[in-house]
Amino acid sequence: MTDPVQGMTGTITSPIRAAGALGEVLVAIRGGTELYLARADEPIEAGATVLIVAVNPGRLVDVVPWIPLTPRLPQDN
Repeated sequence: MTDPVQGMTGTITSPIRAAGALGEVLVAIRGGTELYLARADEPIEAGATVLIVAVNPGRLVDVVPWIPLTPRLPQDN
């Protein structure tokens, strides 16, 4: 069974202090929240929102920083 968290966003709860180092990410799933070990190619601070790009054995996920796009509003003329 594949883990459905790939493609979801989560919040870093334990910082990733260096490229390839481990931290933790909290993901809202199945009506609750679950913690996963997280790694990234760059340091990421606690509290940052991340996108889960891959799921590995042992509840380890690869993440990248996530900056949500804000919709553009029409300009008043």
